[in-house]
Amino acid sequence: MNQTILIVDDEESVRYSFKRFLSDQPYHISTAATGVEALQKFQADRYDLVILDLRLPDMSGLEVFQQLKIIDPRVIALIITAHGTTETAIEATKMGAYDYILKPFDIPVMKALIDESINCSRLMHTQVMLETATEKEPTGDRMIGSNPLMQDLYKMIGRVTGSDVNILLRGESGTGKELVARAIYQYGSRASRSFIAVNCAAIPESLLESELFGYEKGAFTGANRRKIGKFEQANGGTIFLDEIGDMTLSTQSKVLRVLQEGRFEHLGGEEHIQVDVRIITATNRNLEKAIEEGRFREDLYYRIKVVTMTLPPLRLRLNDIPDLANYFVNKNKTVMGKPQITLSSDALTAMNNYHWPGNVRELENIVKRAIVLSKSNVISAELITEEFQKNEKSTRKFDILEPCESGLREKMERFNGSLYKEIISETEKTLITHVLKQTHGNRVQAARILGISRVMLHKRIQDLNIEIT
Repeated sequence: MNQTILIVDDEESVRYSFKRFLSDQPYHISTAATGVEALQKFQADRYDLVILDLRLPDMSGLEVFQQLKIIDPRVIALIITAHGTTETAIEATKMGAYDYILKPFDIPVMKALIDESINCSRLMHTQVMLETATEKEPTGDRMIGSNPLMQDLYKMIGRVTGSDVNILLRGESGTGKELVARAIYQYGSRASRSFIAVNCAAIPESLLESELFGYEKGAFTGANRRKIGKFEQANGGTIFLDEIGDMTLSTQSKVLRVLQEGRFEHLGGEEHIQVDVRIITATNRNLEKAIEEGRFREDLYYRIKVVTMTLPPLRLRLNDIPDLANYFVNKNKTVMGKPQITLSSDALTAMNNYHWPGNVRELENIVKRAIVLSKSNVISAELITEEFQKNEKSTRKFDILEPCESGLREKMERFNGSLYKEIISETEKTLITHVLKQTHGNRVQAARILGISRVMLHKRIQDLNIEIT
C-alpha cells in the first residue's frame, strides 16, 4: 500500500511543484488550499505525512497543525514557509513539527526529508503484535515465537511498558531489536507521542552529532538552515538509538548529558533546549569490552542499562521457524504476485538444519527470494538450500586462517611458548590488511566493518606495521 501525503498550500504552483517532483515516488498525493479543507481531508482520511504552509488564507499553519494533532497526536508534519523567523521555527518545533523548511527549498534535500518523515510515520503507526501464531492475511508487524525464550521476552516487554526506565536491548544483528523497541513504545504510556529511530552505525561519525542534536544556520560549511535534531523530534515521546556501541565518545558525552539533565544545545547555538524523552538503546557489541578499551563511557553504560533485555538468536529457538517462515510467506506472497505459494515440509526441514547467522532478518530475506525464484506454487527444499549456499558464499570472503595454517609445524617449533600470540598477530594483520584493501584504504569504513574505533584501527596499523597501498 502506497503511503499518503497531504500538501497544504494556498499557492497552486507550490502544490503542482510537489506533485510533479514526487511523481516518480510511490506516494499517493492529495492537496488542500486552505486550513479548513486540510482539516476536512485529514479527518476523512488520515495521512502518513502533512506538508503544511505556515501562511494560509483562513488560519495559520501552526493553528492547522494544532488541530491536526487533536485528530491524531502522532501526525507527522513538515512546516514550510517563505517568511520564516527564529520564533516561528522554535514554536513549530515545540508543537512537535518534524522539521521546518524555508522556501525556496532544495528538491533533493526535500525528497530525502520526505522519505525520512514517511519512514518515521510508518514506524509509529504500524502496529507491533506479540503472538505465537500466524494468520492467512497478516496485518501490521508481528513478533512471533512460542519458544520459552520468546515468551520470557514478551513478559519483560509487558513489565517495562508501565514505566519510563531506560532500556538496553542486546542481541545479534537481525534478531529484531527495532521491533522490540517499537513494541515497548506502542504498549507504553508515550504511545500517542512520537517515536524516532536512529541507526548510529548507518550515519557517518561526522554527521551523527548534528543529526541527533540539530544545528544552527552557519554552524559549519553547508549548514544553510536551522535543522531540528532527533532529540527535538522525539520530545515527549521515545527515541531509539540502534547500534549505540558505534557512537563516538564525543557524541556519547552529549547523550549522557541529555540523560542527566534533559537538555542540550544545537551545534553552533547557545540556547539550552529542554526535552523530555524516553531512551531505548540497542547494540550487538560487547559494551563491557568497549569500556575496557576506552571506546565506550562507563557512566553512559550504567545510565542506559537500567533494564537490559537480551534477544535470543534464531538458532536457539528453531521450533519457531515454521511459524516465522509461514508468516513471511503470507506477508509477502500477494505483493510479490504469487498469492497461492506455500512452503513444502522438506523446505521447513532444511530451514531447521541451518545455523542462521543472520537470524530472523536472514530468514525473511531467504523467504522473499524463494517466493520470487520459485517456478511453482510450492517452495522446495532444493531452492531453500541453494539460498543458504549463496548466503554462505557471499559471507565467506576469505579464509583468515589460511596464512596461519601455512607452515604451522615450523611455527610451532620456532615460536614455542609464544605461538598463540604470534598466530593471533599474524591473523589480525591479514584481516586488517584485507579489509583496508577492500575499502581502498578508507579507515573510517574499515573500522566500521571490523567493529573497532578508528583510534584502535590506527594503533593496530602502527603496531603491526601494516602498509596501506
